[in-house]
Amino acid sequence: MRRNLLLIATGMAVAIAVLAALRATAWPFRDGETPTLAPLLERVTPAVVNIAVVGAPAEGRNPLLEEPLFRRFFEAPDAPLAPPGMPRQSIGSGVIIDAEQGLVVTNHHVIQDADSIVVTLSDRHEYNAMLVGSDAGTDVALLRIATGDANLTELPIGNSSELAVGDYVVAIGNPFGLGQTATAGIVSALGRNGVNIESYEDFIQTDASINPGSTGGALIDVNGQLLGVSTAILSGTGGNIGIGFAIPSNMVREVVAQLLEHGNVQRGRIGIAIQDVTPGLAQALELRTDRGALVTQTEAGSPSEQAGIEAGDVIVAIDDQPVDSSSDLRNEVGLVRAGEAVDVTLVRDDERRTVRATVAADTDTGAPAARAAEPAAVSLLAGATVMEVPSDHPAFGRVQGVWVSAVAPGSAAARFGLSQDDIITGVNRDSIASVLDLTATLGDAHPPIALQVQREGRSLFLLIH
Repeated sequence: MRRNLLLIATGMAVAIAVLAALRATAWPFRDGETPTLAPLLERVTPAVVNIAVVGAPAEGRNPLLEEPLFRRFFEAPDAPLAPPGMPRQSIGSGVIIDAEQGLVVTNHHVIQDADSIVVTLSDRHEYNAMLVGSDAGTDVALLRIATGDANLTELPIGNSSELAVGDYVVAIGNPFGLGQTATAGIVSALGRNGVNIESYEDFIQTDASINPGSTGGALIDVNGQLLGVSTAILSGTGGNIGIGFAIPSNMVREVVAQLLEHGNVQRGRIGIAIQDVTPGLAQALELRTDRGALVTQTEAGSPSEQAGIEAGDVIVAIDDQPVDSSSDLRNEVGLVRAGEAVDVTLVRDDERRTVRATVAADTDTGAPAARAAEPAAVSLLAGATVMEVPSDHPAFGRVQGVWVSAVAPGSAAARFGLSQDDIITGVNRDSIASVLDLTATLGDAHPPIALQVQREGRSLFLLIH
C-alpha cells in the first residue's frame, strides 16, 4: 500500500513538473489548464502549401506511388496500373518563406522533371508556380508564385543551430494527398548523415510523423519558426515508424540565397580527400583527438595545398564552426561560394593551428603521383598479394606505392577492408615506395596500424588491428 502511494505521489510530482515546464515554454493553454497547439497552428498553417506536379508520361503507376519516398526508401507494393501514356503526377508539400515575392521552398525530388507545378494554399486557392532553381545535392528547390494582391502568410526561417535533442517540434505537410496535416514530436537526433539520401547530409531527425506527400513541408518549433524542411523517412512498409528527417533551416537559407542569385548552387571545394577520425585511427596515428575530418590526400595546386594543409592533418573547424566528421566538413565547404576565403583550423603533431584557404569552384580535377615488379606476400596482410605497380597500370608513374593484385575472400586482408587493385601508399605516417618498404615497415609495426591506400583515385585509411 505504502509502495503504491509512493508511486502515485511520484507520478503526480512528474506530471506537475511537466506542466510547469510546458508553462515555461511559449505553448498556450486552453481553459487555463490544457496545453494546446491550436493557436500556433492557426497562425502558421496558411504558410504551408500543397504541391502537385505533372511530368513526362509514367509507366502506368498509381500517382501516389510516384511520390519519391516510396521509390527511394522502400519497395512500393503493387498498385493498379494507369492507362499507358498518362502524364506522371506526384504530390508534395512546400513552405512560403517570402510572402511579398511569393517564394516557396520545397524538395528537389518533389518537382524533379516537372512540366507544370501547381501550388494550392490552405484556403484552396491554386496558383501556377515557376521554378526559380533547384539543387539535388541538398534536395532543396525554390518556387515562385504570382498571387497578385493575395495576402500570403510566410514562415520566418529560424536558426537550426540552436536546436537541441528533446526540443518540441511540429511537422506540417500533405501526407498521402489527404490535405494539410500537423503532427507533433521532439527532435530525436541532430547532424544525421550516412542515410544515403542526398550528397549533403546534416539532417534533423524527429519522431513527428512524416509520411509520403509531407516531404517539402515545414518542421517548426513552438514559436512558429521554420527550423527544417521535411525530406525523408526510414520505413520498410510505407508508414511512419518515428524516424523522419528534415533539412536544417540554416542549410536551406544558404541554398535559397544561391538559387535566387544564380538559379543553382555554385559549390566550393578546397581539394582534399577526407574520412572520419575513429578511435582506432587516432591510436594508430597517435592523434589526441577522435573527432574531426582526417585529411588523406591533398591535390596538387589545390587551395588546400596552397594553404599548407597536409595528409594526416585533422581538420576540426571551418570559420570557427566545429567539424566533428568528414560530412561536417563537406557540408561547410560545399556551400561556400568559389572565391571566398575560409579559416581552416587543424591539428598537426598535437598542435592546433589555423590556415586560410580560398575556396575554388567544385569541378573535377586530377589526383596526385609514382612506380613498379614481382608479387609478394606480407604477413600482417595475410591473403593479399602485393607487387610493384605494373607499367601498364593507369597509376604507373602517377602514384607512389605498391599494387594489391589479389585479395583472398575471407582472409585477414579482406576483413581489414583491403581490395584488389588498391594501391598501398603509406603505413601510419610513413610513405611506401616499394614492396620492400612495405614489408620492412609492417615488420616493425604493431597494431593498430593505419594503412593508407588509393582506391579508384581516392585516398583513405584502413585500420589493421
